[in-house]
Amino acid sequence: MPKFLCTFTVPGPAEDMLREVGELEVIEGISPEDFDAAVSGGEYDAVIQQLSQKVDADLMSRAKVKGFANFGVGFNNFDVDAATEHGLLIGNTPDAVTDPTANIAMLLLLGAARRAYEMQQIVRESGGQFQPLAPNEKLSEDVSGTRLGIVGLGRIGKATARRALAFGMEVVFVQRAPEDREVSDDELGDLAGKVKQVPFQELLETSDHISLHVPLSDGTRHLIGQKELAAMKPTAVLVNTARGPVVDEKALVAALQDGEISAAGLDVFENEPVLEPGLIDLPNAYLLPHIGSAEKSARARMGEMCAQNAIAIAAGEVPPYAVNPEAKKS
Repeated sequence: MPKFLCTFTVPGPAEDMLREVGELEVIEGISPEDFDAAVSGGEYDAVIQQLSQKVDADLMSRAKVKGFANFGVGFNNFDVDAATEHGLLIGNTPDAVTDPTANIAMLLLLGAARRAYEMQQIVRESGGQFQPLAPNEKLSEDVSGTRLGIVGLGRIGKATARRALAFGMEVVFVQRAPEDREVSDDELGDLAGKVKQVPFQELLETSDHISLHVPLSDGTRHLIGQKELAAMKPTAVLVNTARGPVVDEKALVAALQDGEISAAGLDVFENEPVLEPGLIDLPNAYLLPHIGSAEKSARARMGEMCAQNAIAIAAGEVPPYAVNPEAKKS
């Protein structure tokens, strides 16, 4: 009978699914040292974990599990090459997060553009009776009728584009940045003829708002830095629901302080959960605590996918949502 380790309480039916086929141990708040010992100790067949648990090349070389089921679409907490080298399978939860994350991207765009944080503070600090704003006071950036630049037109990027079009926005995109590839109408599907592919530099210079939807890699780390922020319009809003290190957070704080761009909406951070000094003090930074997938149905589906991945891994099979199926030795 397989034994599973889970580092958190999983939403939805996942824990029942795991207990139906094996033994489940849930250790919430497991320390890095105990996590290391659990992965390398030989007691468990598969581990269900979050992005906060890192598995580097050293731990991969000592691991005595068959693999890992990650609760989330991202997998930059793993050394995937090392996992594959040692025959360790990794699964993630890609499709479940698409609509919830696109919803958060639009929330951040609207909140940052319309100065929602500042407006909320006016009400909350009013003592129960706020002073109405003058007609020309604290005006915000437009949303409808403006150009949204999407960096990374994958599942979440496409879902965000559909929402932006419903708001009457013009949508331009790059598929990959900084180097791009041409995207066919077949690949665009229902978005063909509705969105326009442009060079990355043009997207930076002409977009009224920019939303990031790229995975974290060596090529996308600090994709948005001082040079890119300087190229953007001073009225632009930058939204990041992808991965924190895609944006140079120090450069972003400086750009927001200096008025180089208008505002930013962030659900992810470069050194999460630690924020760059100064960021939290900026009224034009609309910040959320990485809640992109935090809708009830999405989290339940993510848990179910994690369980399916872990059960397959424990059985020595390629998980249905495999990051590195090539790790399965023939």
